[in-house]
Amino acid sequence: MNRIKSALLGLVTLWLAACSTTIQSSASYEKLDKQAKWVLLPIANNTSTPQAALSAEAMVDHLLRHNGITSLVSYPSALSRDTLFEPTERKVSDEAQKWAREQGAQFAVTGSVEEWRYKVGIDGEPAVGVTLKVIDLSNSRVVWSASGAKSGWSRQALSAVAQALLTDLLKTLQTAPVKAGT
Repeated sequence: MNRIKSALLGLVTLWLAACSTTIQSSASYEKLDKQAKWVLLPIANNTSTPQAALSAEAMVDHLLRHNGITSLVSYPSALSRDTLFEPTERKVSDEAQKWAREQGAQFAVTGSVEEWRYKVGIDGEPAVGVTLKVIDLSNSRVVWSASGAKSGWSRQALSAVAQALLTDLLKTLQTAPVKAGT
């Protein structure tokens, strides 16, 4: 009887694991000063879902503030590249970084959304794929990056899956108050 229960438990566990997938990787090169001036730059929308990047930006903004990065400024709306009619252009990214330097920011957060949708099919599971990076604006060097994908249950909200993924990705961002001269 115990073998049957164990086998059933194993099958249920495999079935549950197949319904929710998270793939994540990150690279952190150093602890970043959370008291420095940070900017949130446009996130590219590489999906067919209109304004997916704007949703991701709003969540990233909140999570960074929640994690103690309080001197965070968002880019002006004129630099937004998440529109229904214009493709993402490298020029917009360059203009956004130029604007960030003019603001005296040290770090810029940007990235891309690769997937932001409900899968087609009987269950319609939510699926999200995001890449984020932090750029040191003094030398244009990427000092942190993370990429992940997550799918959820058929009755789960897309925003809940996105929030969980972005939270997991940003947990790998190493920040600390850095004192002058250290």
